[in-house]
Order: sequence, then C-alpha cells, then structure tokens
Amino acid sequence: MNENTERLAYFIALLDEGDPSKRWKAAESLGRIGDEHAVDSLILALNDEDWRVRQKAAWALGRIGDPKALVPLRRALINETEGVKEIINEALDAIKNNMSHLLRSSVER
Repeated sequence: MNENTERLAYFIALLDEGDPSKRWKAAESLGRIGDEHAVDSLILALNDEDWRVRQKAAWALGRIGDPKALVPLRRALINETEGVKEIINEALDAIKNNMSHLLRSSVER
C-alpha cells in the first residue's frame, strides 16, 4: 500500500468513528484529497445523523466531481435542512459543470 492509499483508507475509516467531529473532518479531508475511491463512502455519509457530516460529505462529493453522486445528492435534498441543502445544490452544480467540461473537451479532440 502506498502513502496515498493509506491516507485514503485512514480517512474513509474515520467516517465510521463515534465522534461526529472526526467524521466531518474526515469527509472534508477526503474532499481535499479528491480521490474517486472515496465516493461510495461519502455517499453513505450523506445519511449521517450529524448535519455537519452530511454537509461536508456533500461538499466533498462536489469537489471530487463523480457523476455517480448525482442521484444520491438529489435524494439527500428531500428531508435536509436549508444550510445543508445549499451545499448539496453547490455540489450538484459542481458535478454538472465538471461533466459539461469533460464533454466539451472530448468533443474538441
């Protein structure tokens, strides 16, 4: 296992910690790392009991930009608080912009 894989595994494991502050800091770290291998774990974190974890998970998914997160993010909007909804909408926009950019660049080639 290389150093990046170990860091990723460490932060993914922290998403299951009992302390919510560790979970939201882990979600934030995963967003900063930006590795698509974290997407499934971050999608699960959208259902966390703590709003800060859900908010950071949405933010991280937007940073990573994987279209696989679009449907779970849309579902998360249904029963969410306004502050978290704002971040979810920003994440949805970021992913859509990323997809649009990828499509444009593939057409230009």
